[in-house]
Amino acid sequence: MTELEKGPQGRRRGRGARERIFSASQQLFRDQGINRTGMDQLCAVAQVSKRTAYQHFTSKDELVAEYLRRFDPEVMPEVFDRTDLTPRERLLAAFEIPASTPLCPYIAAAVELHDPQHPASQYARDYKTAIAARLTETAREAGATNPEQLGEQLALLIDGASARTRVINSECFPTAAAIAAVLIDNAVPASSPQQPSMTAELPGRVHLANGTSLTAAG
Repeated sequence: MTELEKGPQGRRRGRGARERIFSASQQLFRDQGINRTGMDQLCAVAQVSKRTAYQHFTSKDELVAEYLRRFDPEVMPEVFDRTDLTPRERLLAAFEIPASTPLCPYIAAAVELHDPQHPASQYARDYKTAIAARLTETAREAGATNPEQLGEQLALLIDGASARTRVINSECFPTAAAIAAVLIDNAVPASSPQQPSMTAELPGRVHLANGTSLTAAG
């Protein structure tokens, strides 16, 4: 027989309270932030009692950490696990982020919580380290002379584009992708089979501090 529990209005519900709580946290944390979301509101949206919520998550901190863990557990597999792209193309694909995507949840959580020891802050650091590692691995496959440096540069560029997009409410990733293309071409020796540049296909032009310029979207 299916286990049942009663929600705050006394309605009987089947299993699935944990997923409703988690779905409510995804919606509320994304739309109004972590600190502005209280457990009372979260329980109301999930249609569970607070007692039920704390049976599944011992604290709000645990729920926030789980929210981040589930956001991208495989670390951008839709980019790094693609076999139809060359390593260079995979590096650039990391910048193909839809304009509708909100501020990176890992950055948002770390800034909002302002506590490096919070479980969610620790997970955010682990995730960002993992992103840089995957970029570094792909840069090595592309033939970069210093893949660790290129991986860190691209990771910083992704985070910067995410934050700037939120602050100025304007799409920044096309420009970031154009800068990434310059960094990649400068890091990969001309003799590398991954070196052929695609920058000529991009409209517009980006000028870097060292005098290098390239065409860019946006």
